[in-house]
Amino acid sequence: MTAPNVGSAVNNTRPTPFGSINSSPQLALSQGYQDSAATGKYALYLKLFSGEMFKAYESNCIAKGTIQNRTLRNGKSMQFIFTGRMQAAYHTPGTPILGGGDPPVAEKTIIMDDLLISSAFIYDLDETLAHYSLRSEISKKIGHALAEAYDKKVFRTIAKAAREAHPVTAAPGPEPGGSVIRLGANNQYNAQSLVDSFFEAASILDEKNVPRDGRTAVLSPRQYYALVSQVDSNILNRDFGNNQGNLNSGEGLYEIAGISIKRSNNLPFMLQGSNSGSVARVDGENNDYSGDFRTHAGLIYQKDCAGVVEGIGPSVQTTGADVKTMYQGDIIVGRLAMGVGTLNPACAIELQAAA
Repeated sequence: MTAPNVGSAVNNTRPTPFGSINSSPQLALSQGYQDSAATGKYALYLKLFSGEMFKAYESNCIAKGTIQNRTLRNGKSMQFIFTGRMQAAYHTPGTPILGGGDPPVAEKTIIMDDLLISSAFIYDLDETLAHYSLRSEISKKIGHALAEAYDKKVFRTIAKAAREAHPVTAAPGPEPGGSVIRLGANNQYNAQSLVDSFFEAASILDEKNVPRDGRTAVLSPRQYYALVSQVDSNILNRDFGNNQGNLNSGEGLYEIAGISIKRSNNLPFMLQGSNSGSVARVDGENNDYSGDFRTHAGLIYQKDCAGVVEGIGPSVQTTGADVKTMYQGDIIVGRLAMGVGTLNPACAIELQAAA
């Protein structure tokens, strides 16, 4: 009879993570308990935290997906090429076609900004005494902070695009640049003025041959609710239910003139303080997001108006066992490396509360 393989049995026996919680909180991580059955204290915390951060970021990032997005690898910037219009002409019999009518071309480069971070220190004793999940709550705040910074950069860039000329100026151009629609002084919350601006914007975009798909408007919450409460119900989305239900909930505003509507607190004119609406350039921004937005009152744009390059998508980092032992807590960092730049200004329209 073959003797039992004692050594094999010993090698196949692993200490359970249950016994590691009090004796060595990092055992579950150091011994490789990364599967779904892991109950190591900090292994589960990390997975929960990451998920909460991503969920908060995605749910609060209004601009995500409404403009061009590119992933940047092994470089500091990305180039975008513009082509102008081409002309058609009649062919003369016997004349060779040499393809000399190439469209005019221009180039735009978007640079990566410095690493954007949002971080917090979680003290072990605070976690022990708190009757709620500190990590879950802090993860949401980190996600919100990154989404807010993302949206602010994008919306300021779109507003600047609306004030720009097109980079292609050669014949048969120049190509059309951005546009500004003036609602009238102090009319930023006038519902009828806003509705009129939507139809004017749709006309402008159509006249510039801007594609109808991907058209978006971003308004402040007060502007959005002014539309819901004051404008005829034909702009409400019936998919949300009956008209009265939509009005009661404040939801269901779908589109005007084929332009979908979103609301955000991160538009430039929502800034508070003595320099309300005026944005200065800060260290770490390699693209220029500064400008005077004191008369700004919303945006209407198509997705080709601006572009985002991302070197590092939203991600989470936590400190290891050594730092935890030294400081009796964890440092948790949410990070994002991205840059925003204008592309086709013909696709950008800024609303201004000016005469």
